[in-house]
Amino acid sequence: MAARVEIVVQGLVQGVGFRWFIFREAKELGLTGYVKNTRSGSVEIVAEGEEWQIEELVNAAKRGPTRSHVSAIKVERGPANNEFNKFEIRH
Repeated sequence: MAARVEIVVQGLVQGVGFRWFIFREAKELGLTGYVKNTRSGSVEIVAEGEEWQIEELVNAAKRGPTRSHVSAIKVERGPANNEFNKFEIRH
């Protein structure tokens, strides 16, 4: 069953390749959605796919790329609404 996740990642997550890291992970997993920086300094991720794919992405977001430091993560799950046809970096 398709699922949706909305993730907000806080910490040292901008200027360290976090969006590209999530983009690559999501593409490899076959997810659709987007990742973007927020004005508050966090990173927002919205993704849709199968439960196992979503779980892998959540784990990747908790880990982050080498130069990042994740201090908090907020995860909200729900059913997919199939609004995306690819995964992208938004600005």
